[in-house]
Formats: sequence, structure tokens, C-alpha cells
Amino acid sequence: MSSDEDFNPRKRKVDDDDDDDDYDSDDDKPLAAMSSSSSSKKAAVKTKLKIKIRASPEVPKKVKREDTKPRKAIKEDPDRKKPAKKNTRELKKLDKTERLQYAMQAFLWWEAPVLAEGVNWSTMEHAGVSFPEDYEPHGVKMLYNGTPVDLTPAQEEAATFFAAMDPDGMHLGNPKTAPIFIKNFFADFKGILGRQHVIQKFEKCDFSPIRQHLNEQKMIRKAITDDEKKANKEDRNQVLHRFGFAIVDGHIERVGNYNMEPPGAFRGRGEHPKMGKLKSRVAPEQVSMNLSECAAVPKCPVPGHAWGDVRHDPRGQWLATWKENINGQSKYMQLAAQSSFKGKSDRSKYSKAGLLCKYITKIRKSYKKDLKNKNVETRQLATATWVIDRLALRVGGEKDTDEEADTVGCCSLRVEHLTFDPNDEGIDNKEIELEFLGKDSMLFKQTIDFGAEMYNQGEGGLGNQVFENLKAFCKKKKKTEEVFHAINPTMLNAHLKQFMDGLTAKVFRTYNASKTLQEELRKHETSPLWANLSATEKVVQYNNANREVAILCNHQRSVSKAQETQLESIGVKLATLKKQRKQLKAIGRKLVAGDSDIPLRKSSQAMDEDVKAALAKAKRMKEAATTKEQKIKATEADEKAKQKKRDLAQAKFEKAHLWEKVPSQDQVKKRIVAWTAKVAKMELDLKHKDDNKEVSLGTSKINYMDPRISVAWCKRNEVPIEKIFSKTLRDKFNWAMAVSPDWEFNESIGNEA
Repeated sequence: MSSDEDFNPRKRKVDDDDDDDDYDSDDDKPLAAMSSSSSSKKAAVKTKLKIKIRASPEVPKKVKREDTKPRKAIKEDPDRKKPAKKNTRELKKLDKTERLQYAMQAFLWWEAPVLAEGVNWSTMEHAGVSFPEDYEPHGVKMLYNGTPVDLTPAQEEAATFFAAMDPDGMHLGNPKTAPIFIKNFFADFKGILGRQHVIQKFEKCDFSPIRQHLNEQKMIRKAITDDEKKANKEDRNQVLHRFGFAIVDGHIERVGNYNMEPPGAFRGRGEHPKMGKLKSRVAPEQVSMNLSECAAVPKCPVPGHAWGDVRHDPRGQWLATWKENINGQSKYMQLAAQSSFKGKSDRSKYSKAGLLCKYITKIRKSYKKDLKNKNVETRQLATATWVIDRLALRVGGEKDTDEEADTVGCCSLRVEHLTFDPNDEGIDNKEIELEFLGKDSMLFKQTIDFGAEMYNQGEGGLGNQVFENLKAFCKKKKKTEEVFHAINPTMLNAHLKQFMDGLTAKVFRTYNASKTLQEELRKHETSPLWANLSATEKVVQYNNANREVAILCNHQRSVSKAQETQLESIGVKLATLKKQRKQLKAIGRKLVAGDSDIPLRKSSQAMDEDVKAALAKAKRMKEAATTKEQKIKATEADEKAKQKKRDLAQAKFEKAHLWEKVPSQDQVKKRIVAWTAKVAKMELDLKHKDDNKEVSLGTSKINYMDPRISVAWCKRNEVPIEKIFSKTLRDKFNWAMAVSPDWEFNESIGNEA
């Protein structure tokens, strides 16, 4: 599978002896010349073809007498123009990865024959899993009670896992998570050390020598030359071409996670109770392969080892599977997000959500009636269904908090997660603050006003009744008791399936996310000023609609240091642009008044040359570096040169509004207009980034909003799809790109499931 021929897409062969090389093109000839020479050309082509086929020796031509006469020399006219050379454009040469990408795009899975129900493939072949290299000891000793300690390679590897953690990061730098991480790590570390080892207490351990060594290695890696970067890329491509593609039913598919996860310290999300435990190295004997019976079993890439099992299950979409040691869960190697497997699954998911449009009225009528039912179980089922429908909560289930993080859904809500009248506004207040950890330990914290109009109008209203029910469910209960004590996830899922086959809380979330996006976009499009907006301004409105969906589904994210730095940088640039515009207006007034004292921009040529010299020197140092010390110095020189380059860019930006000589009034007016446009664009950009810094727009875009809504919106409003979908998403949702501009998310798409 690693050879070029295995995955080479079909292409038109070009003969090296093409006729184009033997006679001139007609493109540059006059029409008269073209007609007179056409017959001779055909004869030449026929003669050449005969020579190719028969391979006969050339016959000498008879030479006419007039041809033997010497020709007169023709004097060249110096004023006569020589014919211009043809501007021939060379075809772009595609590398192997690009050729494979085009080959994959050529397969339109939605036009392929449909397999039997439950069958995902007829034939499947792949190269197995790529394993990380064995650990190479570095020999740097950690300290225990101030004394260097000898460690075996396995012990040193475990110590290095801990040393690689950032002491000020989200795990060791957080006072809530650090004790959990350290406790779990040291328990596993002691298991590797053995009972009789000198290391007994974590407080006496000092990993700083190893941490310093790792930081030095980072500096050394930064000193890599261009040739070394190219060689590393080629090595990665070799692994990609061997393991990164599969042949499914005769066509090429990209494999997602073909690299086996390396050993290390488990990090988890939120306050995961197992963070810090050591992930073991997975051996080939733990891995089961899945491929067709007619396919060759891939060779195990680790010498002296073999696969644990080989299966032939066309019902499974997985290519390989194994169990990890932290939670004992099965892990899978599967095809990538842009594969036909994922595409079929996505289209089926969105079509099922569209089908819910047909049943949603019936469902809402049902829970409207049952919200006042005297039976507690019936009333709780109706209330939970309302919560899933209107608040987009997940079903939730019981968790073993010693094994998993204490994440919560609808059925597992406890009294402690609800705060009635959080602002003490009085007895008529119908607000409830919901606060709990949702999926992936993301905090759900919202104050819901159940008395608000949005929760009491239309067929899905009933907010006042839901508030009364929740209040009754929490009455006389301890904080640790469940709100919905009479039901469980199994009962709730069974209740939902009574209305529609396959209906789950996720279908509700997908339906509500898609419906909300479509309605929000339509609101903007009906605005009288919509037609005057630019494509960029329309994208801002799209992102606003996307944000409403993300808030509904509680798709939050933590604000990183990089985001804070970026927002601060944009704010500084915006202030500079406004200051420059103000100065431009002052220059305009001076020119009108005839004042010649105009600030000018000095040439930056000397600074440019200084930066170029610094970068060139750093490059030479990298290429000449052989020792560790030399590579570190080269990296330091490179970082200083790059800082000089950034300083130069900043200096140019601060003077970008000025001229090197006194401008005219017209030039100043034009520049004021240009700077006003820059200010408006940057203000828009800053507002967008600030509004969305704590909201993950991507999660709902990838998993919950039907992509066909976005594609149709782009077509209706002449917005390039690249403005809202990255290349990854365009490849993932290639099946959605052909919809018409008037396409709508409704029950009619349910037939496509």
C-alpha cells in the first residue's frame, strides 16, 4: 500500500513524442497560411505514426536540382520586430498527497449504489496502525531530597511525563486540579519504581533538571535548518502515504487517527478524577484489525510483534480497535471526517432531525397535557421532555464519580444545581439559576426566566407550568437528591421513541440548532438594509445567528492567554488607526491653510537591511551549528532577529499614514477615506472576536447545524462559502454543496435519512 501505484489516481497519459514538438502551433499563423499548410501537416502526422508502428528505417528523399543551388543571404531589417515568443504556461506538478486528494474528491458517495441495511462496505483494505518509536533515555537525573537518583528507562520515561507538564498550566497551575493530578501520577509512578525504591514522598521530588533538559531540547529543535524541515516533512509524508489511506469498495478514503496514541500522563477534561494517571504504551498484540476477507492482512510495523486479532465485519465502520488502560474503554481507528462513512452518518443525522418537524407539534401537545398529570412519573417525563426541547439539555445518566467526572444532564440534575429566585426579587419571581458541569466538564450556568414571554408563547410555551413542576420536584429534598427521582434515562428515551422512531435528546438538539439558525438568518435577510450590506458584514450577521445556536446548546470555551493577547493587540492597532486618521485630518487642514509644516515619513531602508542581515546571520548559525550549545545560540539569534522584524513592522505601521514628501490635498482626502474603512473593518473584527471569545461557534457548525442551511444562505446572498466553512468543513460536507439557494430545513428532507 505504500507504493505510488497503489493510490495513484487515473490521469490522462501524455506521450513524450507528442506531435506538438514537431511542428508549430496554428495559434500564431494567419488564416491563409493555416489553410495552405493543413494538408502537409496531416501527411506529416500520418508519416510519423507509420514510423512509430512499423519502426521502418528512414528512406532518403530525392533532392531536386533547384534545391542544390546556393540561396541568397537575406539581410535582416533592424527595424523589423521579431515575433513574440508564445507565453506557454507550465502545468502545476502535483505531489502524491495532492493527487490522492483529487482522487478522493472524484468519488461522489451519494451517487454510488446503496448497500444492504446495516452493511457499511463490501471490500476494505488498509495498512494498519502506525506506532510511536520506543523511548530513548536522555540520562538526565531527577533529584530526591536534593540528591540525583538513578532511574531505569521505564522509570525515567514516567518522570519525564511529569516534567513535561507546565507547572503554571491548566492542570498543575490550578489549585483544584493539581492535587488530583499529583496524587494519581505519584501512585502510578511508585508502581513503576517498586516498593524498595528510595523515592517515597512526592514532596521531596525535584523534576527541574529533566524539565530544564526538555526546554533545551525545544530550543535545539527550533534551530532546525530548511533542509532538515524538508526531510522531516518527507518522513511524515511517508508515514501518511503508508498508513493514512484505505481502499473501500474500490475507492480511496482518508484514514483519521492512524497514529497510535503515545504513552504519557492522562490529562482529561475539567476535574477528571483520573487525571495524572499514566497511559501505557499499546502493543500490536492488543490491537484487532477489521478488513475484508479478500484483503491482505497488513504487515505489523513493529519487528517481532503481530496483531492480536483479525476480523471481517462489514457492519463496523472501524479499521482497528484496542482498549486503553485508564478507563478501560475501547478506542477505534476510523476513516476521517471527510470520508463516505462519516458523510452518510451526517446526512442521516440531519435528515432525522428534519423529520422531527413532522412530529414536533404532536410532541408539544402531548407534554402540554401531561405537565399537569397527577401521576408523578408522567409529570416528570413531560417536564423533562420540555427541558430537552426548549433548553437543549442532554438526557444525562448516573456516573461513578471515582471513574468519571461528575457531569450532569436532565435526568441526573440534583437539587443543588437549581437556585430559585437567585436575585431575591420576591415571591412572584420565576427565575431559576441552573449551574452544573455538562459534557466534557463544560460549565452550564444560565439564569432561566420561566415567566418570560419566549418560554410561554407558541406551542412550546408553558414556562410557568414547568417552573411550578420543578419547584414541586425539589420540595422537601436534600441538596444531593435528584430532581427527577421517578424517571431515568432509559425511561425517558423510551418515552421519546413513542412519538418518532429513533428520537433522542441529540435529535432534539440537532433539530433546535438547525431550526434556530434558519430562523435567525431569515430575520436578518428580511431587514430593509440587508441588500446594502457587504459580504463581510453579512458574515458578521451569520456569526451572530451561529452564536445564538451555540448559546442554546451551551457550546462554551475557556478564554486562552493567546486570545486575550490577540484582543489586546487588535485594540492597540485600532487606537493607532484612529489616531492616524485624526492626524490626517489635521494635515488636510494645514494644506488648505497653506502651512508647509507637514510631518513626513523617513525611509526605513537602513532598518530593513539591518533586519535582513540579522535573519541571514541567524540562518547561517543554524546551518553551521553542530553542538547543543551552538544550536541554542542559533535559536536565540533567530528569535532576536524575528523580534527585530516585528519591531520594524510595528514602526512601519505607526508611520503608514504619512508620505515621504508633502502630499496634495487630493491624496490626503483619499487616505482619510481609506483609513476610515480600515477603522470600520477593525472595529467589526474586534467586536466579533470579543463577542465570541467564550462561545465555541465551531462545535454547533460541525455537529448540530445542518450544513445545507449555510450553503443555501451563501448562495442566496452571494457570500463565498469559504467565508463561513473552512477547507476541512467543505471537504466534510461536500455532499451538501449542491443544494439550491431556496433549500429549507423541513420534514421533506426526512426521506433522505
